[in-house]
Amino acid sequence: MTAEDGDPRLAMLVDGIVRLSRGDLSSRMTPSAARDDVDAVITGVNLLAEELELVYRQFEKRVENRTAMLHQAHLDMKRMAMTDALTGLSNRVDLIEDIEKSLNAQRSGSAPPALLLLDLDSFKNINDRFGHDAGDDVLREVAERLRSVVRATDTVARLGGDEFAILVTEATMEIALGVANRALEVLAQSIDVEEFSVQPRASIGLRLATGEHTADALLHEADTAMYAAKNEGRSTIRTFEPVMLYERQLRTLMASELRDAIGTDQLCVHYQPVVNLSDGSVNGVEVLVRWEHPSRGMISPESFIPLAEEIGAISELDRWVMTTALQQFAIWRAALLVPDDFQMRVNISAVELRQLDMVDFVRSLLKRMSVPPPALVIEITESALVSGGEVETYSLLSFKQLGVSIEIDDFGTGYSSISYLRKLPVDMVKVDRSILQEPAEGTWQPRFVAAVYQLIQAAGLGAVFEGIETREQAQFLRSLGELSGQGFYFSKPLPEPDITALLRSRSALPLGQDDVLSGGQANDGTAGSDS
Repeated sequence: MTAEDGDPRLAMLVDGIVRLSRGDLSSRMTPSAARDDVDAVITGVNLLAEELELVYRQFEKRVENRTAMLHQAHLDMKRMAMTDALTGLSNRVDLIEDIEKSLNAQRSGSAPPALLLLDLDSFKNINDRFGHDAGDDVLREVAERLRSVVRATDTVARLGGDEFAILVTEATMEIALGVANRALEVLAQSIDVEEFSVQPRASIGLRLATGEHTADALLHEADTAMYAAKNEGRSTIRTFEPVMLYERQLRTLMASELRDAIGTDQLCVHYQPVVNLSDGSVNGVEVLVRWEHPSRGMISPESFIPLAEEIGAISELDRWVMTTALQQFAIWRAALLVPDDFQMRVNISAVELRQLDMVDFVRSLLKRMSVPPPALVIEITESALVSGGEVETYSLLSFKQLGVSIEIDDFGTGYSSISYLRKLPVDMVKVDRSILQEPAEGTWQPRFVAAVYQLIQAAGLGAVFEGIETREQAQFLRSLGELSGQGFYFSKPLPEPDITALLRSRSALPLGQDDVLSGGQANDGTAGSDS
């Protein structure tokens, strides 16, 4: 039978094949009761359509799944690009995006956002002392605590290192300060690290946005306020003031000028006598650097020494001071102005302990100046000694092998304990002036001072007390035993001509009277960092 014979199944078959070729996979043809060859073809075409439809549906499902996977991958990549990997907080990119959204909302009539920048005050010590894994644990805990002080609409971000940010949306100064104070409260609570507890604390800079702010400007001004907070002290909140920009610019200028000043006649060293408390004789001096700026006058060491560390010039400064001091000692020794047991105390930074050539530098300097190694005492701050790693320990042991003495400076301000005193390769301890200062509730406490001295004695170390300002303090310390001291009661730091004159006179400094040499004043509470 043919199509010309009028079999309707052939027309249906042709129409079905055409629909199938056009992609209509759902169409089906019904076979007749004849069950002949035409019906067999119709059944075959139906089976082909079913198979093609199944394959197509499977293909669509795979495309749908792959599309969903690609979309999720895109979301994951975007989240990774916007998230700090360590803490899960937003990162700088995400923070800037949120700042811009909040600033746009402000221009549309919403309340302005406030930006808080936080820098942990003691994180470097934590990292150095306990290692980076412990430091990472602390950062994660800090992140969780900061999350707990904000609203769901606010953003907490980690900008890198130990610096965090909080964007407070639709804020007032009162709301923003509330968040800042809550942040200080949660960070003041201790965090357990190994067998110790640490308090990360933070300095916070705050800036409430204005209608003219861009995201970059808001970040810059909040950062400037944070910088001012760090300079003011630990756990401090500072709100932005325009004068801070000038102060920061001035500091940037000072940094450039300090590099130029090192090694020129702008820098000089002063010497503060270290006194044998048994007889008042001068048995050494501490070397203290000074900067006489040509236009700003005398700049405090508290200002430019941290700046030298910040700009990476501290090593150059330390070595200039060491060279200048040992040159002067050689002059005194040649003129027979100092006894054999006289010692020159020179501070070096923790950075210098990590310089592999520092020991060789000191060795060659001592040889060139013909200075016996025991005449040099290197003073290292307590925190630097305790948190030091393998390189620092190697440097200390090398100094000891060279014959140079090592003294813990500022003892009593950090991790003071008998255990580390016995482990560290040190010879002497300089007790920080804060031990002798009057506590807020009354007079200074001799029994506490005596206990500190007994601790040092138990470790088999020599002791020097700094910050002696009164006759009472000098006489009490004298009664404790063989120790030395320095402070304004005896003498303020002296320029080279004055200290040379004092050494030439071979005078004993006062132990039982209130008059003081060279312009210092007994009981002067303005001793500052120079004892």
